[in-house]
Amino acid sequence: MSFSRCALLWARLPAGRQAGHRAAICSALRPHFGPFPGLLGQVSVLATASSSASGGSKIPNTSLFVPLTVKPQGPSADGDVGAELTRPLDKSEWRQGVVCIFSFCVSTARLFHQAFISFRNYIMQSHSLDVDIHIVLNDICFGAAHVDDLFPFFLRHAKQIFPVLDCKDDLRKISDLRIPPNWYPDARAVQRKIIFHSGPTNSGKTYHAIQKYFSAKSGVYCGPLKLLAHEIFEKSNAAGVPCDLVTGEERVTVQPDGKQSSHVSCTVEMCSVTTPYEVAVIDEIQMIRDPARGWAWTRALLGLCAEEVHLCGEPAAIDLVTELMYTTGEEVEVREYKRLTPISVLDHALESLDNLRPGDCIVCFSKNDIYSVSRQIEIRGLESAVIYGSLPPGTKLAQAKKFNDPNDPCKILVATDAIGMGLNLSIRRIIFYSLIKPSINEKGEKELEPITTSQALQIAGRAGRFSSQFKEGEVTTMNHEDLSLLKEILKRPVDPITAAGLHPTAEQIEMFAYHLPDTTLSNLIDIFVDFSQVDGQYFVCNMDDFKFSAELIQHIPLSLRVRYIFCTAPINKKQPFVCSSLLQFARQYSRNEPLTFAWLRRYIKWPLLPPKNIKDLMDLEAVHDVLDLYLWLSYRFMDMFPDGSLIRDLQKELDGIIQAGVHNITKLIKVSETHKLLNLEGFPSVSQSRLSGTLKSQARRTRGTKALGSKATEPPSPNAGELSLASRLVQQGLLTPDMLKQLEKEWMTQQTERSKERTESGTHPKGTRRKKKEPDSD
Repeated sequence: MSFSRCALLWARLPAGRQAGHRAAICSALRPHFGPFPGLLGQVSVLATASSSASGGSKIPNTSLFVPLTVKPQGPSADGDVGAELTRPLDKSEWRQGVVCIFSFCVSTARLFHQAFISFRNYIMQSHSLDVDIHIVLNDICFGAAHVDDLFPFFLRHAKQIFPVLDCKDDLRKISDLRIPPNWYPDARAVQRKIIFHSGPTNSGKTYHAIQKYFSAKSGVYCGPLKLLAHEIFEKSNAAGVPCDLVTGEERVTVQPDGKQSSHVSCTVEMCSVTTPYEVAVIDEIQMIRDPARGWAWTRALLGLCAEEVHLCGEPAAIDLVTELMYTTGEEVEVREYKRLTPISVLDHALESLDNLRPGDCIVCFSKNDIYSVSRQIEIRGLESAVIYGSLPPGTKLAQAKKFNDPNDPCKILVATDAIGMGLNLSIRRIIFYSLIKPSINEKGEKELEPITTSQALQIAGRAGRFSSQFKEGEVTTMNHEDLSLLKEILKRPVDPITAAGLHPTAEQIEMFAYHLPDTTLSNLIDIFVDFSQVDGQYFVCNMDDFKFSAELIQHIPLSLRVRYIFCTAPINKKQPFVCSSLLQFARQYSRNEPLTFAWLRRYIKWPLLPPKNIKDLMDLEAVHDVLDLYLWLSYRFMDMFPDGSLIRDLQKELDGIIQAGVHNITKLIKVSETHKLLNLEGFPSVSQSRLSGTLKSQARRTRGTKALGSKATEPPSPNAGELSLASRLVQQGLLTPDMLKQLEKEWMTQQTERSKERTESGTHPKGTRRKKKEPDSD
């Protein structure tokens, strides 16, 4: 009996017998491929539902499993043994038979479909098959075996192309993240005292925790920013308490013999969970909910070996911390603090930059707004300091010092929300230029949303700080339309934090790679996150940045541990030069070629010139980030990045160049204006009412568009669309309402003067209008 004949008989089997065979097949396949829809899956779905009801594991996302290639077998040196024992198989005879036998499964689970296609191609394209499968196929053709007898060989092939099918239970155990406290046995061996210092910004909560840190025999401070770690490092040594500094890019020991001090100030990611301390301080504990960095606060909270652990942060984190500490058997003592100085929300908006006063800080959420506002302030004869996130720490401190100096003519600060942490600023009034801030959702997509209550309180709280010259703070907005929204945001209660972040360790990823040796690191991360099991108090942090770096250097031959370390290096993936530098560093490392000081100087084309425009300034900031990357890697691979001290000196020199550029930022903005944004002579006549109406209706959309960081496009031609040129320029973010009003005043003045001149010379108005159509008339 031919193979295709056998397949036809299968299709004609009574429904009951087919169901029995399919149920048996389904039972065999379900542990590997999961539930199947349709007729085949009727039994499987019920079985899976029963498993889930009894506490079974979640079904994995099979779209993450990338099939491996299994090459068909070529001619065997020993000949075709199967053909010698039976007969040669006529592939053209049973090609259709294979399709018919498996046709009832093809439309089922994705993995099954891919495995079947691969299995069929393997059989069809192999010159000679293994003896066992050859004999089974021959027996099926002669009716001596049933088609079900092929399934063991099919499963064997499926496990070859999908290794995850053979080790799912092991992978689930490795990625079980349900009891994080057990990861830190040293901390569990200590009966810790947990003290939560709760209060708003400028309430003295961190001050009281730091005093305990100073008075302890040994201690560790864990801060969210390098600036804060530097600040505590300096304060501790100034107070006579020897303290070392540890950040991702820097290690400073103060003891003459190079030994470690009893106190250390570090960024939270760098804290040691094996070193015993008397006192530990974890600052900004509410960041335990951060989608990308929350794992570092969870690790510090659960893992620090300290007799006393002092937490500083928002009241919204109290309940979660209490629940987490309940699982470790530790009680939480809460100490509440009130704000030391009053702060009030004004009933009027700023409306115009003409109303600025000394001590004002305008908070923007994009660089475009920073540049625009700085330029307008300079036009008014005022001097401003500028602070935004991508500036080097030294430049931020220099700008803060300039703003705080009562003898400096700079009395205005233009900044992003980077001022929310890490800088001591003497601010009288916070002015929100916009309340719309771009954010990244769980899917990695950009969204434009109003700032949260927590963000608004953090920023607004910078006004009227206790240690500043202003003992009372004020908060308002640039535009009147935003003022009511700001009041509403500030009145809302802060949502309680419900979960803490977790992150797979290098050891866990290595164990995954042991079971899946041919899987890329990026795919390993995806599978790990999908297999991971967490309880309701935790979540797995967003690892998009890690995966971005993994895919960037995937083609470079590196060991898994080295590759993992490169992927954890903090880089700004929006900076092409920084990304290409990570790639170049990894390539040099893979060649076993040390990255020396001389090599890096050539790579960044040192010496660098002072910036002549904004683009030059941004390029210098990117080079500074590249030097940061080198320093970060130099502490992980000292032999391959040997010149850390020389690079640090180079970075300080670059910091000085950037400081000079930021000091003259308004001049850089002027140079960057390569063409006139408005032709004043050809500006169309627009009534004041229409202008004001356009500004009011588009102000928020304009700021929202600019907050995305989108590039300004060339203004459209005068005939495009029905909106006026002024309206289009405002909508595209090339002009702000204040600039437009100023230009309108100047244009009206010039028009009045020209009208007088024409009256005196006797020129007819109509002739003038005809001339204005000529490009060179003015």
